[in-house]
Amino acid sequence: MDLRGKTLSASGFHSPERGTIDVLDDVLIEIDADGAITAVHRHGDPNYRTIRDARDASGELVTLPAGSYILPGFVDLHVHAPQYPQLGDALDVPLEVWLQKYTFPLEARYQDAAFARRVYDLLVEDLLANGTTTALYFATIHQEATRVLVDTCLEKGQRALIGKVAMDNAEECPDYYRDLSPVEALDGTRALIDYVRSHPDNGEGRVVPVVTPRFIPSCTDATLEGLSDIARECGCHVQTHCSESDWAHGYVLARHGMTDTDSLDRFGLLGRKTVLAHANFLTAKDMETVKAREAAVAHCPLSNAYFANAVFPLRAALEKGLHVGLGTDISGGPSASMLENARGAILVSRMLQSGVDPNLPPAPRSTFGPAQINFRDAFYIATSGGGIALDLPVGQFAPGYQFDAVLIDTEAEKGTVRLFEDRDQGEGILQKIIYTASKPNLTATWVGGRKV
Repeated sequence: MDLRGKTLSASGFHSPERGTIDVLDDVLIEIDADGAITAVHRHGDPNYRTIRDARDASGELVTLPAGSYILPGFVDLHVHAPQYPQLGDALDVPLEVWLQKYTFPLEARYQDAAFARRVYDLLVEDLLANGTTTALYFATIHQEATRVLVDTCLEKGQRALIGKVAMDNAEECPDYYRDLSPVEALDGTRALIDYVRSHPDNGEGRVVPVVTPRFIPSCTDATLEGLSDIARECGCHVQTHCSESDWAHGYVLARHGMTDTDSLDRFGLLGRKTVLAHANFLTAKDMETVKAREAAVAHCPLSNAYFANAVFPLRAALEKGLHVGLGTDISGGPSASMLENARGAILVSRMLQSGVDPNLPPAPRSTFGPAQINFRDAFYIATSGGGIALDLPVGQFAPGYQFDAVLIDTEAEKGTVRLFEDRDQGEGILQKIIYTASKPNLTATWVGGRKV
């Protein structure tokens, strides 16, 4: 159902601030013709009944069924769109082997725009069905295929940030798949920005362009410098990988004599609209730099388990005040579900705190200190945290925010949520959803008030 210009009567949850769950019990959410929330009326407010009766009489009231709850749409901060065909493949090799042997050959196939269309149709449909209303996408080096991704997101209604990947370093990129020069990398980036911003179907700005150096190993210094100039000129978001694995982190130390964070900062690529994927090996100084620049981290717990050689200290980053959201890292992570990645974030945080070596007694086994998060933090980074990271009005149910939402039917026939009235109340219901919901429980998705 299209909720633009309607008032929604529903129950649900959101997390405007880290560590808090706002339980929305039978609220009225007013949504304007452009899909933005104009007011939220809570049960018990002085004008609640008057407003409800008036909207009901005018036919503007939409009431969701009992047992259903709305959550803010999930914000996936790190998706490699072209890698969807290899989701679940080749997870038994190191990152540098995975890239050269499997990933680069796959991404090179996107020279074929028809192949791109087939994959991107499936990807965007599947992400929307999983409740991902906003996605930050790495595409490929190919102009036409990246435009196909833009077109697909616009056609299917997903909010998206899309970057044509820049990668021109001949020492780390294969001859069959790279930009042939810094000029080619930069011209391709500018062309994609122009295409997105002038697209006749993008008047609402639901799809935005992103400056996308793949990571420092894949880019020459000239390209990094030029991309920084472009980002400053166009005011675009920037996305890249940062200190993901031992190999990637060590490569930048050897080449530039400093960490990824310091190097990206030196090139002028760290700013309020920068998203750093992974960032597992951030030093204390790096964290301070990221915080000072107001950049964000895309935490990818499932992918990190396979390729990062370490666990990102999520709790420490949140407590330090860094902007952090959640990413699936398709296909470094084997699941496109943000719920599964939220559970992964909880799981790896517990392992980081407790340690993993059974040959050690508890005290020396746990050397990191407090690291454990709970479902509240996981929900926050999957929704509000992602919106904050992107500096977009999404991830919350509040006036001025877009009505991007997913409907959870806890009574879905093939669902996996089981609620018990004498046990599950208030935010306890959300806890059950985060830990146990599956795709059959996700029965509707809205972007800007429009069902997609």
